[in-house]
Amino acid sequence: MSQRAMLEGVAFFAVPGTVLVVEDDPAILELITFQLDKAGYRVIAATDGREALDRFRASHPDLILLDLMLPTIDGLEVCRRIRRVSSVPIIMVTARGQEDERILGLQTGADDYITKPFSPRELVARVEAVLRRTQAAGAAEAALVAGDLVLDRRRRRVTVAGREVELTPKEFDLLALLMAHQGEALERDTLLEHVWGYAYAGGTRTVDVHIRRLRQKIGDDPQNPRYIETVHGIGYRFREQEL
Repeated sequence: MSQRAMLEGVAFFAVPGTVLVVEDDPAILELITFQLDKAGYRVIAATDGREALDRFRASHPDLILLDLMLPTIDGLEVCRRIRRVSSVPIIMVTARGQEDERILGLQTGADDYITKPFSPRELVARVEAVLRRTQAAGAAEAALVAGDLVLDRRRRRVTVAGREVELTPKEFDLLALLMAHQGEALERDTLLEHVWGYAYAGGTRTVDVHIRRLRQKIGDDPQNPRYIETVHGIGYRFREQEL
C-alpha cells in the first residue's frame, strides 16, 4: 500500500494513492477515471477480468473498483482470486442493484458495493471511506515477520537477523506470498499464477528454481527447513513459526 499521511480524525489523505478501475464500459470508465483523477488519485484502468489480474499484480493498487459483469473472467471470480493473495480493499461496481447480488459480492470478499447509476460525489466518498477503514490494518500488514526473517512490503526489503538480503522482484513476491499464507500448502500452479501471471508461458519448474535460489539467499536448509517446506506432490509451505 502506498505511503500516506493521515491525521487522526481528519477525513482526507495527503497522498490519496492508486486505484485500479476495472470496467468494460468506456463511458463509465472515463467518468470514474475523471472523478478519481480530480480527487487526486492515480488511476490504472482494466477492461476485462484477465487484464485486471495482470494490472493488479503489476501495480499493487491501494484500492480496486471492480465491475461485476466483465469479459474473460467475471468480477466475482476476479475478487475470489485476488482475495487468495491480498487484502486490498475492493468496491464492487455494477448495474445490478438487487440485494442478493450485493450480498454475494460482499461474501466473495468485497469491502463495499455501489450500484450504477451513481453520483460522482458518492463514488469518491465511498473510496475515501473504505481507505480510511483499512488504513490501520494496512499499516499492520506492511511487514511480515517470521523469527529473524523480516519482509517489508512497503520498502520491498528483506532482512535475516538484521542482515539485508538482495532478492529479485520475483523472489521477493514469491516469499511475500508464502509468508502471507503461513502454514498453508500452496500449489505450484497457484504460485505461478500469482507471481508470474496467468499469461506466463513457463512451467512450474520455474517455481522450483526460484524456491531453490530463495532458500540459498535466506539461509534455509531444504533438508531441515526453518522457513520453506516442500509439500511433496503439491508445492510449498511457509512453516508456522513458534511464538
